[in-house]
Amino acid sequence: MSVHLTDHTPSELGRNLRWLAGVVAALAIWVGLYSQLNPFSEWAVSALSIDAHSRAGDAIGFFLYEAPKVLLLLAIIVFAMGVVRSFFSPERTRAMLAGNREGVGNVAAAGLGIVTPFCSCSAVPLFIGFVSAGVPLGVTFSFLIAAPMVNEVALGLLFALLGWKIALTYLAFGLAVAIVAGWVIGRLHLEHWLEDWVRNVRAGTADVPSAKLDMVDRIRAGLDAVRDIIGRVWPWMLVGIGAGAAIHGYAPADLLASIMGRDAWWSVPAAVVLGIPMYSNAAGIIPVVEALIDKGAALGTVLAFMMSVIALSLPEMIILRKVLTAKLIAVFVGVVGTGILAVGFLFNALFT
Repeated sequence: MSVHLTDHTPSELGRNLRWLAGVVAALAIWVGLYSQLNPFSEWAVSALSIDAHSRAGDAIGFFLYEAPKVLLLLAIIVFAMGVVRSFFSPERTRAMLAGNREGVGNVAAAGLGIVTPFCSCSAVPLFIGFVSAGVPLGVTFSFLIAAPMVNEVALGLLFALLGWKIALTYLAFGLAVAIVAGWVIGRLHLEHWLEDWVRNVRAGTADVPSAKLDMVDRIRAGLDAVRDIIGRVWPWMLVGIGAGAAIHGYAPADLLASIMGRDAWWSVPAAVVLGIPMYSNAAGIIPVVEALIDKGAALGTVLAFMMSVIALSLPEMIILRKVLTAKLIAVFVGVVGTGILAVGFLFNALFT
């Protein structure tokens, strides 16, 4: 049952309006902060008297941009998911997406990933929200894979730099990896490999039926979720983004080009292994892809490297470790890595 302000007494109406005004004000502040992330990072680097184009300046600027961005995204997404969970219990959410609907859920989650231009670490907040809300694990992984790997930024840049055939083929293969990998992980039923606190959140249900909660109760549910989840994961996020910033500023591009340019069967798996410790978003890695191809690297090998950088980055794994056990992370890397290897070999075969 929806909440109508006219159903309340004047005092309750005033209370609801004050809380609603507070949410609107907080959202305005959030938008203002988010819009200033890039100017802030540029100003901070210049204030440190560091050359913004140096490796140190690139790494520091990357961290000062990504760290607040990811935390801001986490805050608003977890708040929204907390409010949504006040309407739907985890059991009801699982029932809506489980069983024979899970395959459809994987497709829907991967499709959602296309229109969300997030890097891997930025997609993690929404992944955490999905998991804590009780969405099937395989469906959440389909989103986590597709969001950074197959989005309009990646497709637009691939189209502009490499042509529509490569962009369309990448879209098809990238979606296939996200959907199939998520479905496989879902079929393995590895929910017991989530961290205990996540399983407790998924299993928890409200003592008061949703129909008895008013607007203030739902807002408080969202705020409680923000305090709980951000309080648990923020140190891991900062460590992960810090690792990504260091790698972003000091990655050995010449070595990568020499390895991926070799005509050997092991070049694709080597590119995937090299890509995992890296960290970048689609906009940042595609110019590197173009440069590597210009230096003679095989297309499939380079795209496998690109997929591993933005779907299996080490910083992402560090952040996910707060939510997933090491066993589940290993399964995720194994399943997705296998799909990426297949894409690399297929691209090399199709685009000689």
